[in-house]
This record gives sequence, C-alpha cells and structure tokens, in this order.
Amino acid sequence: MTDAPAPDLFDTPPAGELDAPLFDPKAFRLSAHAAALADRARALGQSVFAARAPTYDREARFPVENYADLHRAGLLGICVPKSLGGLGEDYRTYAIVAAEIGRYCGATALSWNMHVCSTLWSGVIVDDLDLTEIERQDHEARRAVHYRRIVEEGAIYSQPFSEGGAAAAGGAAFETRAVPIDGGWRVSGKKIFASLAGHADYYGILCTEVGDESAPSRRNTLYLAIPAKAPGVVVTGEWDPLGMRGTVSRTLLFHDVEVPAENALMPRGTYFQAASRWPHMFLTLSPTYVGQAQAAYDFTIRYLRGEQPGTPPVKRRQYPTKQIAVAEMRMKLEALKSLWFQAVSEAGPDPSKDQVIRAWSAQHAVMEGANDIARLAIRTCGGQAMLRSLPLERIYRDSRCGSLMLPWTAELCVDRIGRAALYEPGERDE
Repeated sequence: MTDAPAPDLFDTPPAGELDAPLFDPKAFRLSAHAAALADRARALGQSVFAARAPTYDREARFPVENYADLHRAGLLGICVPKSLGGLGEDYRTYAIVAAEIGRYCGATALSWNMHVCSTLWSGVIVDDLDLTEIERQDHEARRAVHYRRIVEEGAIYSQPFSEGGAAAAGGAAFETRAVPIDGGWRVSGKKIFASLAGHADYYGILCTEVGDESAPSRRNTLYLAIPAKAPGVVVTGEWDPLGMRGTVSRTLLFHDVEVPAENALMPRGTYFQAASRWPHMFLTLSPTYVGQAQAAYDFTIRYLRGEQPGTPPVKRRQYPTKQIAVAEMRMKLEALKSLWFQAVSEAGPDPSKDQVIRAWSAQHAVMEGANDIARLAIRTCGGQAMLRSLPLERIYRDSRCGSLMLPWTAELCVDRIGRAALYEPGERDE
C-alpha cells in the first residue's frame, strides 16, 4: 500500500471536506483556538492516518510515518510551553485532539498519548504541585532540555507503565528499581506492554528509588527518561495482539542502566504527590476510545446510507431494525461523550470526591461503551462488517482493548466507584 501524501497541516481544508467535529465548538463552548487545533488533527487523521491504519494493523508495525507528520504539524509538542516552542495546550484541549486522532487510527492516538504524557505530567501537572523554589528551578532547567528535543528534533518519548503486578494499579511499589549512584541512578527491571518499544528515543520509566534498609515505598517513585540506546536497555519479545497492534508494545528490560540526574522528568517525591492530588492524569488513555466510538457510529451511518467507500452504494436505512439500532448507538455515544467531556473539563489538582467518581465513571463508560457501540455496528451492518478490507473490524478489535488498560481498568473503576460512594475517607466497618 502506498502511503497517502501529507497535506499542508497548517492550512486546514474547508469545513465541507472534513467530517463533522467530535465536539461541536458551539455546543461544547470550545475556544476558537481549541476548535482550530481539533480541525488540524481531524484533517491529518482523515486525509492521511486513516489510509495508513490498515497496514499498521495488519503488519503490527509502528506508525513511524504518522509521527513524522505529527512533528511537522507541531503536535508532538502540543503540551510543551509556547516559550519552549510548543503549542502550550491544556489537558482538555489535548484530550479533544487525541480523540480526533483516535477516530482514524487508534494505535497512533494511543501511542501518541504515551508520548504527550511525558510533557503533560512534567509540565501542566507538576506546575500545580508543591515544590520548593530550588526544586522548581532545577525541574524547569531539566524539562527544557527534553522539550527542545521534542520540538526541534522530533524526539519521541514513551511511558512504559505495567510490570505484571499491582504497581501499575497503585497497589504496590514498582519492581523496577533505581539505586542512587554518583550523579544519578542505576536502573534495573522490566516493563511489559511497553508501547513504542524499539521506536521511542526515550523511555519515561516509573521506578522505585532504593538504597537503605527500609522497604520499597510508592512514595519513592521516580520518573526517569532513559535513552533508548543506553547500554543495558533491551527490547525483547513478540507483539501479535488482538488489537492496537501498531502500538508495538513489546517488553523492555533494563540491566544496570546508568541514568544521569538531569534525566529526571519529575523531582523526587513528585510522582506520588501527582498520583494523589491529580488523579485525572490517569484518564488520558480514554480519548483514543472516544474517537473509536465515534468511528464505529460514523461507519454505520455511511454504510446504511450507501456511502461507505469499498461497499456497494445500496441504501439500507429504510428498515426499522436498522433505525432502532442506530438510535441505540447514538444514545450510547451521546451519553459517553457528554460524561467524558465533563470529566476532562474538571481535570486539575485536588478534585472533589464527586469529581473523582465522575472521572472513574467516564473511564468505564468510554472503555466499555466504545466496544459496545462497535458491537452494535457489526451486528447492524451485517456480514460485510467482518471484512478486514473495511475499518469496522479493526475498530471492534481495537476498542475491545481499552477496558483492560491499567491503571484504571474497567474492573478497578467499578470497585473504586462503589467503595468511594459508600465510604468517606478513613471510614471502616468495625
């Protein structure tokens, strides 16, 4: 397959040539700037990413070409401050843009999230936390180096999280350990489902600092940028999953990797503070699946109207069973989008109990709802929906993966919502 040429990413095509926005700027009260950035992402996704997505999926190949286009469009630095050459966008604007990309290539949006979080966590989120003046000055100097690499060189950062235990869910200290040495740390451990493995320039690793005789603690979590080419970094294993195949989430091994102090993406102790005070930092996987839900619905509408490329121009919209199914899909889509938009709009430090429950609820609604809409789409569109020459089959597989992703899996969200609703902090049953 020949990749579609990239459009002029800074000159958005006329509105009539683009799909309707996921979030209508007037209805959702978006700023003109946020709406324009969403248009830019949608133009890129619709005109370029959608055509490449089948190849990345079929070959389980990382979307290298898409990342070159994201860099050219300025989107690798979407959350990098303007003073350092980035777009300086906030959490909600990033989430809306990510959803637009997820609509056309789930693997690109999901892996791009891992990259953007390296700047979102070390940028907007750290700025909202309590640091000493010296810590803030040192952090400002360190992150400026990373941000310039991204903006000027197109450097790609990843965010390997899972280890196969309770750490990624916040239930234990990370097994990947960092031993202090002169001028930095020596890191050893393993990360599984490490998106961008073998393709990122830096791996943003969460690990536990150890050194004395005390037990490892989540309070001592470090967030370090490890160069992909550093001695001791090994990418291993195969990647042949059900969906999200283009993320290339292979296993990463770290064998006594020496990491200099300037590669800290957060000051000591800051990750634990962020995880406690800025919980919406763990909601950033969800935008991809909002886009997937919209994509499944869009396919169904085009197919029933006889307008889906690659299928006969036969209208099927006149059947009551099809109309009922579309109504059910639309109601599910409107509900999950509205709840999710409210949740990402509330993102910030020290949210209320209700806001945290709403964030968990949005995560669950999106991660389960996207696949439910895709399920209805396949049933409604019939046999042709199973063909791999059409996008719905891929959307179904990709959307099924969302509810499994730590730290907020669908099961963990249900568990936390129920407990938080019934107990106030510190309450116990005697």
